[in-house]
Amino acid sequence: MAGRGRIRAADIALLRERARVEDVIGEHLQLKRAGSSLKGLCPFHDEKSPSFHVSPARQLWNCFGCSEGGDVISFVQKIDHLSFSEAVEYLAGRAGIELHYEDDGGRPTGAPDRSQVGQRARLVAANSAAAEFYAEQLRTPEAAPARQFLADRGFDRQVALDFGCGFAPGGWDALTRHLRGKGFSHQELVTAGLAKESSRGSLIDRFHRRLVWPIRDITGDVIGFGARKLMDDDPGPKYLNTPETPLYKKSTVLYGIERAKRDIARRHQAVVVEGYTDVMACHLAGVTTAVASCGTAFGAEHISVLRRLLMDQDEFRGEVVYTFDGDAAGQTAAMKTFKEDQRFVAQTFVAVEPDGRDPCELRQEHGDAAVRDLVARRTPLIEFVLKTTLAEYDLDTVEGRVAALERTAPLLAQIKDHALRPAYGRRLAGLIGNTDEAEVLERVRRVTGDSGGPPSRGRPRLPRRGPDEVAIGVEREAVKAALQVPEIAGPSFDAVSAEAYTDPDYAAVAAAVAAAGGAAAFFFVCA
Repeated sequence: MAGRGRIRAADIALLRERARVEDVIGEHLQLKRAGSSLKGLCPFHDEKSPSFHVSPARQLWNCFGCSEGGDVISFVQKIDHLSFSEAVEYLAGRAGIELHYEDDGGRPTGAPDRSQVGQRARLVAANSAAAEFYAEQLRTPEAAPARQFLADRGFDRQVALDFGCGFAPGGWDALTRHLRGKGFSHQELVTAGLAKESSRGSLIDRFHRRLVWPIRDITGDVIGFGARKLMDDDPGPKYLNTPETPLYKKSTVLYGIERAKRDIARRHQAVVVEGYTDVMACHLAGVTTAVASCGTAFGAEHISVLRRLLMDQDEFRGEVVYTFDGDAAGQTAAMKTFKEDQRFVAQTFVAVEPDGRDPCELRQEHGDAAVRDLVARRTPLIEFVLKTTLAEYDLDTVEGRVAALERTAPLLAQIKDHALRPAYGRRLAGLIGNTDEAEVLERVRRVTGDSGGPPSRGRPRLPRRGPDEVAIGVEREAVKAALQVPEIAGPSFDAVSAEAYTDPDYAAVAAAVAAAGGAAAFFFVCA
């Protein structure tokens, strides 16, 4: 805050009142009602069951898994890696609150000039101004190849406008000169990934003569761009993306997430496609849960984003549908995806068009209904992986069948839902042919070390072990939270039985709380 004073306390209080914590957090993860609080999967650590709770009445949030917590300002600080003042300025901009600054004596210092606004706000502003510039350039004569590219794929002018499509003009520094004229500094343009320094130290635009898509984060802010080559004499790659910046992290960015997030949460379904035009085609066809990774393979951090929106846990199972091209590259992508698939609790599927068309091509040739049908005819991912793997073997020979079983049994062992393993064991025996079902299941059991007994369907009980310092510390904090903030801690505390505690004193407290009706009931009694 040096050079502009501190933000007036009354403005911060007004901000906390207007910027509802449940609304801000709800843009990043799906929240479900749990008594007087809301719960969801924590965005700050990986978890299978929700331990992240939000109290609308108290305007606070807390995670009992990683011990993070606070108010709406602290959430924005942590989720977007901002300072306190940057988080306040960001929320104030959303809520339409004018901030006032004062010195240590409480005397007004005036509003900060634009150069003093937090880095994130400046970078978002630069990207937003660039998106407007590119969109305007799409109407110029030079952009005719970009307009033709969109038209050839069934996207008219209104669709291009709705998705913010643009054109990066030729010349070395058209965008740079435009943004410098709007007051953005040399360093801001480099940091935002919009320009880069030439060998002489001057700035040149990152994108030239390309069709451009703005990439937004989950809240809708423009954080980067994807650019498609149009000209044969362009020496660059087919697709070029914004480099890693303080805003743009390709391992977490999903194109279309700001459009799809509400329907993903509502329908408990996410459709993962391979490119920008596929996302456009899906949304136009009515598959409004479609998203795509940007400049990198769909990976673990992308999965974490979708899990929070799906409320991906045992009580709220959804589905994730991957669309892949029908060629060898698409099959390879499916095999790689299966390795990460076990991070989901949701059921995972593959939708592959027999003739190898992607959703954009399918919509062009057969219309919107064909895209919807593609997703509706999805195949379980494990089934697709098994068939793809078995295709590599000669199943007409004993040697081929034995080798195929050796290769595929470990795949069955990876299925996260143990109840499905016997059924897929039978399915695999049928696919291989002339193979006994019992032999398949025995091979899977040897891989997993499973005795073959029925899996427990209830909540897993924590293993009993001797008291140790870490366990006792966790149990102490759980008991404190249940007694001090039962409206938040109650649902999670009550879900763990007293027998799961390692310390007898804390087990006795948990048993007493359960006998009294549970911690969640305390809040209503006290209120």
